[in-house]
Formats: sequence, C-alpha cells, structure tokens
Amino acid sequence: MIFKEKIKQLRNQLNLPQRKVAEALDIDSATYCKIERGERKAKKEQLSVLAQLFKTDLDELKTLWLADQLSQVANNEKEVALEALKIAQQQIKD
Repeated sequence: MIFKEKIKQLRNQLNLPQRKVAEALDIDSATYCKIERGERKAKKEQLSVLAQLFKTDLDELKTLWLADQLSQVANNEKEVALEALKIAQQQIKD
C-alpha cells in the first residue's frame, strides 16, 4: 500500500470528510484532495497531524511517505535507482 491509499483508507474508516482533514492540516480542501490522489506530496511535518487525526502509527505513515519519495526519485532514474538504494541501505546499516 502506498501513502495516498493509506490516508484515504484511514479517513474513510473514520468517516471523515476531506475538508475536516484539510482543516486539521491547515490547508485548503483542494490541496488535500491532490495529496489523496497522489498529485501533490504531503509535507513531512504534516505526518504527525495525520497520525493523530487518524489514530494510527506515525512510523507507518512515515515509512509509506518515505517510500513514495524514494520511488518518485527512482522512477526518474531507473537505470541506477536499484544500485543507489543498495548503497543507501548499506550506509544506513553502518
């Protein structure tokens, strides 16, 4: 599951309208709709607000958010993306 799918699923489970989520994030509804559709990226500082609002694990949201960031970069550089991810993984382990 990717970030946009997760936040939409969580919002629907709580029966929250998009405008309420947008309000909590201090953004307009159109901007939040774009985040849910994947047309715009959520800001990292918005993740804690979403986790609180949706009563979910912040680390899970961060993981999905970061995976989206990485895959966007990787899609733009497919030839070297997997090798770059291997190097980054090794650096994180060290």
